Amino acid sequence: MGQVLCCVQVDQSTVAISETFGKYDNVLEPGCHCMPWVLGKHIAGHLSLRVQQLDVRCETKTKDNVFVTVVASIQYRALAEKAADAFYKLSNTRGQIQSYVFDVIRASVPKLELDSVFEQKNEIAKAVEKELEKAMSAYGFEIVQTLIVDIEPDEHVKRAMNEINAAARMRVAANEKAEAEKILQIKRAEGDAESKYLSGLGIARQRQAIVDGLRDSVLAFSMNVPGTTSKDIMDMVLVTQYFDTMKEIGASSKSNSVFIPHGPGAVKDIAAQIRDGLLQANTTQN
Repeated sequence: MGQVLCCVQVDQSTVAISETFGKYDNVLEPGCHCMPWVLGKHIAGHLSLRVQQLDVRCETKTKDNVFVTVVASIQYRALAEKAADAFYKLSNTRGQIQSYVFDVIRASVPKLELDSVFEQKNEIAKAVEKELEKAMSAYGFEIVQTLIVDIEPDEHVKRAMNEINAAARMRVAANEKAEAEKILQIKRAEGDAESKYLSGLGIARQRQAIVDGLRDSVLAFSMNVPGTTSKDIMDMVLVTQYFDTMKEIGASSKSNSVFIPHGPGAVKDIAAQIRDGLLQANTTQN
């Protein structure tokens, strides 16, 4: 109906290329336009002014001979003031952009090692964008944004990198575990030393208390029972200690058996042996 009435409609964010008898005539903005076909005017085509995106996958090799696939995302649009150039000068816009991306990536990545490629992907994107802007502006296109969205090494290289990373983390974990075990052993040794030290203090105080108690007992017994000697008191104390020991052995729940003499004569012999041992020790020290 529009052709019959010689009217055409151009949608928003779009321009139309008008020709007269096959020759470029004008760029039609969005809206309704009169195109008298009887005078040779017609619409050669439409050109979108919206931002478009092209994803380019480029396989190349790094400086350390690792094959990688670099995925670049190119966002571009046609310029309204250069719509005629964008429509007539390029027959395959996406193919042209792809060729420039391949050229820049394959010139930049081989100069870098694999780790540097990951670290300098923004610099690679800027190099691609700079080259595209210089080339595509002559054809009426604007490069809005260039992004390196992915870098994919070869699967074997990726697996090897993961194994190296895992081995490094395991080494760190082993060092941390060894350090923790070392600290645990040190703390255990310090605790054991402190326990033995306190136990020794307890035994020393116990023995001092026993000595003090025996001294006080001997003095009190000598004062309350005239005519007794220190030897008599010590014999009585040793006999008392002997029976206390027998009592503790009998009350013990363990199954160990201890055979010791238990007659009155044996008690005398034990007291004599203890006394002689103490005297001999004193003599040796003097």
